[in-house]
Parts: sequence; structure tokens; C-alpha cells
Amino acid sequence: MTDTPAPSPETATTPAGELPKTFDPRTIEARWAAHWEAEGLFRPHRPDAEPFTIMLPPPNVTGSLHIGHALDHTLMDILTRYERLRGKDALFMPGMDHAGIATQMVVERQMAAIGDKRTNYSRDDFIKKIWEWKATSGGQINNQMRRMGQSVDWSLAAFTMDEHFTKAVVKVFVQLYNEGLLYRDKRLVNWDPGLKTAISDLEVETREINGKFWHFLYPLADGVTTADGKDYVIVATTRPETMLADMAVAVNASDARYTSIVGQFVTLPITGRRIPIITDDHADPELGSGAVKITPGHDFNDFEVGRRAGIEARDMLNMFDGDARVVQVNDGLIPDDYIGQYRFGIEGEPTNARKMVVEAMESLGLLDRVEDRVIQTPFGDRSGQIIEPWLTDQWYVDAKTLAQPAIDAVKSGAIDIVPKTWEKTYFNWMDNIQPWCVSRQLWWGHRIPAWFDADGQIFVAEDDAGARALAGDDRVLTRDEDVLDTWFSSALWPFATLGWPEEDATVTTIRHAGLDPASHADTSVNTPDQVRGDEDLGVSKQSLLARHYPNDVLISGFDILFFWDARMMMQGLHFMNPGEPVERRVPFKTLYLHGLVRAPDGAKMSKSKGNVVDPLGLIDQYGADALRFFMAAMESQGRDIKMDDARLEGYRNFATKLWNAARFAQANGIGASATLAAPPATLPVNRWIIGEVASTVAAMDSALANLRFDDAANAILHFTRDQFCDWYLELIKGQMDGDDGGETRAVAAWALDQILVMLHPFMPFITEELWSASGTRPYNLIVAKWPKPRASVDAAATAEVNWLISLVSEIRSARSAVNIPSNARTDIVLSAESTDDDSVAPVIIDRFITHAKAIYRLARVNIFACSGSEMMVELDETRLRAGAARLIGDGPNLQIVVDGHGYFIPLQGVVDFDAERARLTKALEAAVKDRDGLAARLGNAAFTDRAKPEAVAKAREDHAARAAEAARLEEALARLG
Repeated sequence: MTDTPAPSPETATTPAGELPKTFDPRTIEARWAAHWEAEGLFRPHRPDAEPFTIMLPPPNVTGSLHIGHALDHTLMDILTRYERLRGKDALFMPGMDHAGIATQMVVERQMAAIGDKRTNYSRDDFIKKIWEWKATSGGQINNQMRRMGQSVDWSLAAFTMDEHFTKAVVKVFVQLYNEGLLYRDKRLVNWDPGLKTAISDLEVETREINGKFWHFLYPLADGVTTADGKDYVIVATTRPETMLADMAVAVNASDARYTSIVGQFVTLPITGRRIPIITDDHADPELGSGAVKITPGHDFNDFEVGRRAGIEARDMLNMFDGDARVVQVNDGLIPDDYIGQYRFGIEGEPTNARKMVVEAMESLGLLDRVEDRVIQTPFGDRSGQIIEPWLTDQWYVDAKTLAQPAIDAVKSGAIDIVPKTWEKTYFNWMDNIQPWCVSRQLWWGHRIPAWFDADGQIFVAEDDAGARALAGDDRVLTRDEDVLDTWFSSALWPFATLGWPEEDATVTTIRHAGLDPASHADTSVNTPDQVRGDEDLGVSKQSLLARHYPNDVLISGFDILFFWDARMMMQGLHFMNPGEPVERRVPFKTLYLHGLVRAPDGAKMSKSKGNVVDPLGLIDQYGADALRFFMAAMESQGRDIKMDDARLEGYRNFATKLWNAARFAQANGIGASATLAAPPATLPVNRWIIGEVASTVAAMDSALANLRFDDAANAILHFTRDQFCDWYLELIKGQMDGDDGGETRAVAAWALDQILVMLHPFMPFITEELWSASGTRPYNLIVAKWPKPRASVDAAATAEVNWLISLVSEIRSARSAVNIPSNARTDIVLSAESTDDDSVAPVIIDRFITHAKAIYRLARVNIFACSGSEMMVELDETRLRAGAARLIGDGPNLQIVVDGHGYFIPLQGVVDFDAERARLTKALEAAVKDRDGLAARLGNAAFTDRAKPEAVAKAREDHAARAAEAARLEEALARLG
């Protein structure tokens, strides 16, 4: 093929070999994955090419490949391989997140298994143990990604705890603090008593559990009574233990029942605390008694009510420690026997604070009633513990200020969110964004660069020396024990991976840092002799940041839009290229949000449901190419994908079909093409296939430009399977010899090459294997050129070949419908109505003569004749005959229509006409009965509203199938006339 990259010794492939009879993905996938990586083909030598950059959302270092990763990674790799084929300097950047909570949990569990624990070590020694674990067990997902065929630049693989990445994290923290956008505050957080740390909203799972709703009487103080004479108010709670830290009772200002007691007090049972009765809209007069207990230190809504009532966070009562056991509060009113009690039931403990409170209230005669209730309860997704809203000092980012530029960037189009339907959700969340808690009570992670003196004064600096310089004297400084939320560091991913804050970081400097054992990087990915420097890549030591920021596309699941995607927007816009246009400051130009991969029944996958699908198991069964193609073909602008083994098997069969087509080509002397442009062609079938290549290239370019992965996949599937394999190869059989053989072999070789290139982003392994096997190539397919046919659709050839395909298809369909034996040959007659126009018959006769061999072979037709004329073509001899050489009888006929012209196929002596009509009629009656019965069932609301969703879906599928069957049988009867 001309117009290709110049070959080089390290990229030259071996000469072609004969393809095995059977396609076996396992024999080729590992070999090609290793070859591409070893030869450095994921970053070809393209110093002057336009860059294309896409960042892999960093999986956790503890993670393993799951089906969501398979979708995510496939879509990114398709774009990367596509842009590489289009000649761009494509960088697909991999890496891993240090996953603070998950990693610390893994290591602590391993220690517990041998009777060891974290607190037996100093902080530094424990962190060394985590690095040791990472070196031996971390990064399993990298090798799993290789099995998926991800064409990432492994030698640039980033880790969020790398030295240069840590510098970026510290710089961002210090700068935000100095700008007043990061601060320390006392607020409620999601506290996980199992992990003993604050966690993000993303790490909280809400589950429904069966619980209780306790109604308590709170006595009014000072002899006050309500308007109806009661000396108490009733409050209800699902968490009775928290009454030990109640600070108010709230009623609605519009609730006339309580107007007279607003500003008065209740005497809290058990503690004796006097708490005020306040007004707040949080109290709904229509719910319960209309009076609500307020515990601002242990409920997010109550916290806001307390602040509106003028209670400072520092004065709010916190009745739990980090283990969720009762501790004494500021006023010292919690009775001693409650101190140390766990909040509610725990295995091995005879009592707990909840039980004690309920029993005490009942003994005091203050328990009004108890209701059973299903309660929405927050759980830590890793620990499985119920989350406790806990009042504590944490570090916060002023997310509202940082959010505004990110909002403006989407509104202006500087960042394009695809699909657009997610923009409303994005704006709603960003407009109402809350302060972002970024501190975590862990040892593993980026330690917060803040120091405290004995009086609690804070000094934020990049290192200890900087903090001491800020303190200005010899006072003792203690560094903050907390680490930063993992999302804080991963928010810098689009630019910290490229060496920022070092503006001039290059391929060489980043790679050398990654290979430096002192940096704790993952040295298992590449060994030094595999690493190519700037000169090898031909980038002239150009800054990675200048070349690859902003990134072109970010692809992620919609479920992390707010926890990662939006935060990258906020940080990128704040820190990158200040003073330049917004288009240079955004972290990525396009954000593509895909849906979830669901179980076959549409249910969300979860380990608890036992419906999780292992992508590696699917690769073992169907091959990586089939799984990749499935993911692409089913990805339709963010809609969820249902797993479907039948489709996976179908795409595996598609790969086999392509394999067999390549074997046919080999057997017929069709080898590697030597041209990028379409070869010269005179035969209609060759001119037709050239036009179909051009149409497919255009369709795929349009689809991928609009991120319609499904349209692109289906375009190449339709062309390869239906047009090239099913029709073109069949039509050219027997044309390899003679004067036209050279043309046909050249066109067939060219078309097959174009298929391999266009299909490569979706199915990289089989296409690379067939590329190498079709001839001696000076370069691998992965660095070939995207098709440029330099040809347009030949309308005349397209019309002629489409007529031929329609004719053969209609004849085959009609024969099958009335059970004509496959080995029986028939005649075909152009109806008299179609010969009234003198221009019609000659054109059709010419087509029958031109394509006689194909029609004879593919449609099993012996003679073509014009009704009412003595003109006929005997197809097996391919010659025009005049006169009544053979007469076609007037018996029963099978009718078909092609391009508006009617034909009939005489059935005399071929089928039993009456018996066939009877068979079709009986089958039609059965299909109609089933169709109408299912329609009636689906029209019954008692079924559609009450039956299980899967039962309703099955009924709809069955109805559609029976309706289609009835339509097919009706058409078959109509053909009989």
C-alpha cells in the first residue's frame, strides 16, 4: 500500500503465512499484545503530527477488571486507534489511583490474617508495607487491560503517589489555601466507624432496612402548656439514642398548635437538659406531631437547622467517638452509665445506647408508641458499617467558587458534554454544590501539608522548612495526621500526569521518574531497555504539557460525573494556562458519559445479587475482539447496556466469517494491496464494492466524529459481513481467471485491506493477524493509514449490483417460503406488465446476460424469459436464445417484485401447489392466534401493572416474534397468487 509510514527494522513484520483453518482468538491475542508493546507501536514516531490525547480514568491499585472497565476502556481505545490510523500523535495515558481507603483496608486485612495490625508499626513503617504490597500485588488490572488490547503508553503510566504527582498535589493544596479557597472547618461528615475516617458521598450506599419509629413525650419546662392544654410535645425519631445530644425542638411557624410555646423550653428526659422550642421550615405540620427533635451534631438536616437558629458548630454537642461509642458532651449531662456504650446493637455486647434510651423512656412513661418502618439507611460501601453523621474538624474546598468557571465552560461550549441530556443534571448539581471535604483519617495517601503549633495556629506550606519559615520562631510544630481524599489528587489527572507543575516536563523526564525506584513507581510495567526517550519518539524534547493539554476527550461513566469529572473541570480551569482563552484552560474538550452495563434482565450488577459478569471469562469464551465489538455496537449515547451472550456469540461468529473470507482470499491469490487509493475497475461488481468502501469510510468518520460508537460499529459490520463476505466474494467466484482476473484480485485485495483498517479500532487482534498473514508488510496494521479511497459511489454500478443482490435475495426468500428443495432448479419470467415499456426488457436482459453465471449459481435459476416474448436467456450456457426454444407452462407461479418489476417463478412440477397453500394457511392461523392472544394479554392492565417486569418484557418479545411470523406467512401466501 502506498502513502504509508516508512518501514523501520523494529516495526517490520514477518512474511505472510497460511492461515489455519480454524479461528482461535487465544492463539493470537497474547502474541500481538506483547508485540505492539515491545515495538513501541502505541506511540509511533510522529513529531510533526497533530496530537490526540485521552486519559484513562485511573483504576484503583487494588482493582481488577470489571465489565464497566471493559466498556470504558474499549471506547477510549477505539478512539485512540482510530486517531492513530488517521495519522495523529495519539497518546492514550494509563495509570492507577493509590485508592487510600481501599488499599489501606487490603493491607490491614492481610496483616490481621497473621495476627498483626497497623498500630504495631510507626506510620512510616506501615506505609513501607503498603509500598511492598504494591510492588508485588498492586496493578493486577494493568495486565488484564493488556488482554483487552488497550493501546496505552505503558512507559508513561502514572500513579497518583508518584513523586512528580505528589508535588502537584501539594502545590494545589497550598495555593488554594493561600487564595482562601481551602480552609479548615467544623462540620458534619459521613463518618465510617469501621474505617474510622470521613468518606465521600460516592462511598455511601443507601439501603432499605426494617426499623422502628419511636414516638417520645418531651415534657415542657416551667409549667408551660400547649394551646390544647398538654404539658408535653411529642417527637418521633428513628434514632432514639441521639436524644442524649438534642439541642432544640423545632416546629413550623405556621403551626397554630405550637404558637404559644415558641421560645419556651422542654426538659429533656434522661439528661435534664433545657432545650428551646424554635421555629424552622424543616418541621412539617403535616408529618407526625409537627414537632421535630434537633440534634445538630448527628444529622445533616439538623445541622443546618441549628446553624439557622444561631448555634455555632463549635458549640454543637458531639456524643460519639470515632468508634460510634457514647462520650460525654460539653455540658456533662449524659449519665455515666451511658458512657462507652455503642450507639446500637453490636454482636457480643449485651446492651447499647439505643436500648438503654428506649427502656429509660418507657420506664418514665414517656414512650407514646412504636411503629415499624422501612428506613433509608446509609452504609459505607467498603466497611458495611452504618454511616454516622459526625461533627469534626476537617479540611474543605470552596467548591462553589471553583464551580462557576466550570459551569461557564459548559455553557460556552468550551467543554461539550455528550449526550446533551446530562447538561441539565450537571448544572443543577454545580449550581447547588456544597463545600468539599477533602481530608481523610488514614495513613496511606498524600499527607496534608499543614502544621499546628501548641495553640492550634495553622501553617500551610509545601514542606516542613516552609512551615517553620512561616512560624518565624522556634515553636514546636506538629504536622496534620490526615491525608487528602483520593478524589482531590485524581482531580489533577489531566495535567499532573503530564508533569505539571514542571511546565517543561518531557517524555524522558516523566519516564525516568516513573522508573526511579525511589519514586515507588510501578517498575513492573516497563524495564529500562524498553523505554523510548524523546529522541526515539521524535518529539524534540517538547513539553508534554504544551503538546497534550487540554486533553481531547474524557470518557467516563455518568456515575462519577460529580465526583471526578466536574472536579477535574474545576481544578483544570483554576490552575492551567491562567490568562489564556478558556479553550486552553479546560482539562478536556469533550466529556462523553456512557451508561451502565447491566445484567441480561436489566438489573444492576452487584456481588450481593450474584449477577456480576467477569470480562476475562467472556474473553476466554468469545475472545477480546468479540467483547470489544459488543461493547461498541451496544453503546448508544449513554443508554445502559444489557449483557447478551447471544450477541457476543454472534460477534465471535462475525470474526470467524472474516477469518474465512481471508482464507478464501489466500486460496485465490488475493494478497496484500499495494495502494491506498482504489484500483482501476471496469467490472460493475468491482466498481460497486469500491463505492461501498467509500460510503462506509464516510459513515464511520461521521459516526466517530459524533461519538456514535454503535453507528460506527454497525456500519463496518454491515459492510464486512453483508456486502463484502456474503455478496462480493460470492459474486466474484469464478472471476479470478481470464482477462478480468487481475482487476478482480486487485480490487478484492484493496477492499479487504480497507476492511482490516476500518475494523481495527474495534477488533485489533484479528485484524492485525489477517493483515500480517495476507502478505509481506513493511509495517504493522496499528500504524497503517485510515482509508482514503479517492473514489466516489458509481451510481450505475451500484444500481446494477443492488438489482442483482435484490433479485437473488427475493428468489431465495420466495423459494424458502414455499419449501422448494434446495437442489431444485427453476425458471424465472419477467411479467408482461413489466415488458410494456420497451426500455425495460432490454436492460434487464442485458443484466441477466452480464450476471448469468452468478444468477445460475446463487439463485439456482436455469432460464430467464420475457412473458409474451420469444426472448429468453439460458443461464447455464450464458447465451441469448431466440424463438420458442423452450416454452414455460401456464401452471401455478411464485410471484416476486424487484425494483418495481414483477417476476414469476413457474412451480409446475417443482412443488405441490395446493399442499403448500394448505401448509402455509394452517401455519398462519396458528401464528395469528398466538399473536392476538398475546396482544390481548398485553392490553390487560391487570397483567402489565402487576406482573414482574421480566414477564411483561418476555410477553412483548413473544408478541413481536409471532407478529413477524404471521407477516412472513401472509407474504408467502401472497407470493403464491
